[in-house]
Amino acid sequence: MAKKKAFPLRINEQVLAAMQRWADDDLRSLNAQIEYVLRDALVQSGRVKLVQKVVTEVQEKDGDSGES
Repeated sequence: MAKKKAFPLRINEQVLAAMQRWADDDLRSLNAQIEYVLRDALVQSGRVKLVQKVVTEVQEKDGDSGES
């Protein structure tokens, strides 16, 4: 895992409040939400390439049809 570096950020109060609401909606910390938005913007602008995307699939256990 990549090492994270602390970085002080000055940000408009309204923008910070909106990011907090978005983070709450997505069940993320504010810090994780800011990082998510920045990373997405970098990918969308072509400045970085998305190398790995983790997908979690849920499969039924053998013999468990999921019906009751």
